[in-house]
Amino acid sequence: MKYLYLALGGGIGAILRYLVTLTSVRLFSGGFPIGTLIVNLLGSFLIGFSFVFFGREQIAVNFRIFLFIGIFGSFTTFSTYMFESIHFLKNGDYKLAFYYIAVSNILGLILVYLGILLGEFFER
Repeated sequence: MKYLYLALGGGIGAILRYLVTLTSVRLFSGGFPIGTLIVNLLGSFLIGFSFVFFGREQIAVNFRIFLFIGIFGSFTTFSTYMFESIHFLKNGDYKLAFYYIAVSNILGLILVYLGILLGEFFER
């Protein structure tokens, strides 16, 4: 049953990730991977918020698998982020690589924290 929850969540996350990418390509142009940045930052916020909102350690195992591993694991694209970072470095785009890595990591941490704070606010 756990694999069913994982597959269902993974399918949903992959579709959501694809929709964000399509939308970002339509809205933004250029060589900067804004779609990957959006899903990683949004995913960072949502995972922090959901962890608190759905009850921290009381989250049912199947729901945890569905949401955290399935949806968020499929929605965020850390491996793509790493690949794109290496691509910038290999092409000598050191400033862009630094900016991309810094923004993704720093804002990602901040958004996880803000998600936790918002979750704690709703928890009260």
